[in-house]
Amino acid sequence: MSEPRLTYRERARDGRARTGELTTRRGVVRTPAFMPVGTQGTVKGLLPGEVAALGADMILANTYHLALRPGAEVVAGLGGLHRFMGWEGPILTDSGGFQVFSLAALRKVDEEGVSFRSHLDGSLLRLTPEEAVRAQEHLGSDVMMMLDECPPAGAGRDYLERSLSRDARWAQRALAARSPQGGALMGIVQGGVHADLRRRSVELLTDLDMDGYALGGLSVGEAKEAMMETIAATVPLLPADRPVYLMGVGEPADLVACVGLGVDMFDCVLPTRMARNGTLLTARGRLNLRNARFARDPEPVEEGCGCPTCQTYSRAYLRHLFMARELLAYRLNTVHNLYYILNLMAGLRRAIREGRYQAFARQVMSGLAGDQGEEAA
Repeated sequence: MSEPRLTYRERARDGRARTGELTTRRGVVRTPAFMPVGTQGTVKGLLPGEVAALGADMILANTYHLALRPGAEVVAGLGGLHRFMGWEGPILTDSGGFQVFSLAALRKVDEEGVSFRSHLDGSLLRLTPEEAVRAQEHLGSDVMMMLDECPPAGAGRDYLERSLSRDARWAQRALAARSPQGGALMGIVQGGVHADLRRRSVELLTDLDMDGYALGGLSVGEAKEAMMETIAATVPLLPADRPVYLMGVGEPADLVACVGLGVDMFDCVLPTRMARNGTLLTARGRLNLRNARFARDPEPVEEGCGCPTCQTYSRAYLRHLFMARELLAYRLNTVHNLYYILNLMAGLRRAIREGRYQAFARQVMSGLAGDQGEEAA
């Protein structure tokens, strides 16, 4: 009997919040988990060992960007993405579909797949469910995402219903295209903020018995209340023995709230992108290094923070580096922001195990609600 590609084991539950272990062929991921984003095969500015030391068990890499440059087959020829980038832990790759729909100026969707033009050189390209799997297998990822359509903002019910039905057919084709050596394959639930369409998408995808399920098409401009209501209504419909992955959400308050709704996995560029823009995450909200009040501030970003940045450097120094556009600024800021997010996830796991998720969530939310006044970004 072949080794399972992906298994999930729940270890503790507190209300709908749960903590557990996601076992891949390359290691165990503690959930709830946040996956730092390594779009081009790197978490910007950091060595893989540094990312792991900050508490990350798994990272996300981008199939679209890596397939265009240097090419999925090039990566395969160099031993796969793990060896190529020097990351020893599990890697999840997206299908590339989101980038096709967000970056390609011209694209056409049909039953077979999507035609689009490269954002690099304008060349005409084709992406199908089979090609998305093939590219991810060349990369050698441990968890692959099916190709789905990312419906445009404001799409009507009829459009969403046709799209999610086609997504299910694409999921079936993706499963058929996966090789015996391929990674786990997760389905993506769509349907906008319509509870009945989300339910229909869940029914179609769970009939295929996929390795896990993601919630797509959220945090794309809809009202926060609608997003949370959609997540709350959809998660209970999914199999309890499979991981639930909320794509593209990384605001600290959202992470805490969505863990409380039963979500196991997250990814987002927010902590690394904010770091490059001089914004640091703290328990009291965001801190903006552009603020002149930090020019002579000897304090760390956050008192009591265990990250290497706060252990060594002052706000004044970090502000100096950032204003001078020194490369070290981006590294040190990224170290702090990723530590903050990954430490928050560790706190959530611990609180769930101890049966105090609600108290922990209130404490985090209270701090974030206070913010830092004029220091906020």
